[in-house]
Parts: sequence; structure tokens; C-alpha cells
Amino acid sequence: MSTAINVNDYQVLAKKKLPKALYEYLASGTDDEQTLSENRAAFKHWYLRPRVLRPVSSVRTNTTIFGTDFKVPFFVSPAGVMALCDKEGECATARACGRIGTVFALSQHATRSIEQVAERAPNTQKWYQCYILKDRALTISLLQRAKKAGYSAIILTVDSPRFGYREADARNGFNALPPPHRLMNYETSNLDRTYNAAKHDSWDQNTELMFDTDSTWKDVHWIKQQCRMPLIVKGIHTCEDALLAMEAGADGIMVSNHGGRQLDSALATIDILPEVVSVVNNRIPILIDGGFQRGTDIVKALSLGATAVGLGKPIFFSLAVGGEEAVFNMFSLLKKELESAMALCGVSCIDDLDSSLITRHPGGSPVIRYQRAKL
Repeated sequence: MSTAINVNDYQVLAKKKLPKALYEYLASGTDDEQTLSENRAAFKHWYLRPRVLRPVSSVRTNTTIFGTDFKVPFFVSPAGVMALCDKEGECATARACGRIGTVFALSQHATRSIEQVAERAPNTQKWYQCYILKDRALTISLLQRAKKAGYSAIILTVDSPRFGYREADARNGFNALPPPHRLMNYETSNLDRTYNAAKHDSWDQNTELMFDTDSTWKDVHWIKQQCRMPLIVKGIHTCEDALLAMEAGADGIMVSNHGGRQLDSALATIDILPEVVSVVNNRIPILIDGGFQRGTDIVKALSLGATAVGLGKPIFFSLAVGGEEAVFNMFSLLKKELESAMALCGVSCIDDLDSSLITRHPGGSPVIRYQRAKL
């Protein structure tokens, strides 16, 4: 196979091209990888209820979040070290996002800096993802840099007081970034060397040397005061925490299990979504990531009440296969699948995707009822 015709094909091609240790770093999860597997398998337990004889000659995939126009209801979730797959790294991915018309979320642990991405992808809408560091002054400085560079929202990741143990990395000796790569947002602070200290068998576990492990919901409010722009809380697994996030001032939440790379045996994100939707009740946008590979996956999530879907692993694999052009092509394939799935469901626009179109069991009734609000 030399040409990708769906999202998973890029992973197959990337596995042939990447060094074993790097491929398994990108593809693996924690412990028994139950959650990693469930993120994909869970989509098979949700079924669509298509409607027929509805006009679908013009299918529109655009939506709006925080005043930003998305041409497609998917975006790039924050994920670091993209330069391991392509020399342009995050800059290449950001430019592909601009071409398809969606948002690029830059990881705090990127291999291209806040300013480099802003400069090299000027036509792309950008969000910035942050962790709360032990060095609070540096945390604030990074937020200020993002605002100055034109990033329009902040994603605060809250499910990582420490990083999960990834056995594949330990087996492969992947305990530091291969030179000359660095975490560029930390370049002036030398924290990139702390994260690259090779003190653990699994590289990402060095975060415990850097992250504030005693953060609370009060810190969400603190981040909100520092950034003065829309704040999305990422890493929500339960309806209880969705409510607490809203109480703390979140403008949006992101249902995420870190791609199965944190707590193993946690639920798949698509299975978490209904309880979160029920308590949020259209008050703020709900984003979701975790295992999305098909247009039907996106239709299912949006029908259950998500506002938009984030992509993680597929970005790395397509980037490794062919840089910016391959990422753009992967986006285009996914958009084509999405348009087809919407048309076959009898839906011509995103606002018409609702709970009447999805059920948990074959032949069943819709599991929840709600009306999609404009956010």
C-alpha cells in the first residue's frame, strides 16, 4: 500500500517508516492498553438512525466556537513533539489546519515555539494548551506569550498530575528526546532539560519533576484570571467534574482520556460523553478526543452532543508519512467521509445532528433528547 485512502492507512504507512521506538511511543497507551483499545472499540456500540428523503444536495460542515469559524467540526488536539515526525513539526500541522479551515491547538510541550508557529502559520486560528508548572511565574509567562502571539483560547490540561507509565517506552529505552530535539517553549528556562533528564524508564514520566501535583479547582479560576481569554478544561471524565469545571469558570470543557495514555481502564470518551452532555445542558461547548478515525465517528459524537472533535494520533502518523501535505490530505479524507455520513443520515448541516440520530443498541430508541444550541 502506497496511498492512504482512510485515516488508519496513515498509521500503517507510518509504522513502516518510523523507527520502532518512536512509532511505539506515538501508538502505545499505558498498562494493558485497555482504554487505548476501548477508545476505538466503543464506537461500534453506538448505532446511527438515518433519516431518508431529506434534501442533502448541499452538505455544510461548518460550525462556530468562541466566535471562531470552523469549516469542519474537527481540530488538532494539543500534542507535543511533532518535529520527531517531520522537520517542520507543529508549523506544518498548523498550516494544514489553516488550509482545511480549522483550529490548531499548540501543546506546551511542542518542538516548535509559540512564536515560531504564529509566524509560520499566520493564516491559521490557534489555541494554546498549558499545564500548571511548579514554577507559577513561568506558567504565567507562557500564557502571556500565547496571548501576545495571537492565540485566541487556552486549553488547560487537568488529567496529568503525573504521566502514566508506558511500558513500550521502557522496553525500547525511550527515556529522552533524541537530539537535537528540544521542548522549545521551555528553551529559555532550561526546563526542556529537566523533561529530558532520562531519570525514568519512560520519558514522559519526567513531568513529575516539573508539574504542580497539588493543583485544585481554585487553580482553574487562577488560570482564567491570568489568560483573560476563553478557557477550555481538558481531561474531563465525569459529570461531577464537568459541573466543577463550569463552577470554576471554564468557558468550555474537553472530554478526554489523553488518548489512553494516562489512567488505564478508564472509559472510552464516546461513552463518557452522554453524562457530561446531560449536566452541561448546552451552557458551554463540549469538545472531545480519543480514537476518532472516521466520518461516522464524528457524526456519532456530534449527535450525542459534542460541539467539535479533536484529532491526536492521526496527526503524527500523517505528518510522518508526508508532512504538511499528508496532514491536509488526511483532513480532506475525513471531511469527505463526514459529508457522506451526514448526507446518508439525512442531515445537511451540523446544527441538525442531534440525539434522534443515535442509539446505544440496534433497533433502540434515542438514549437522550436535547436540542443543539448555538455556542
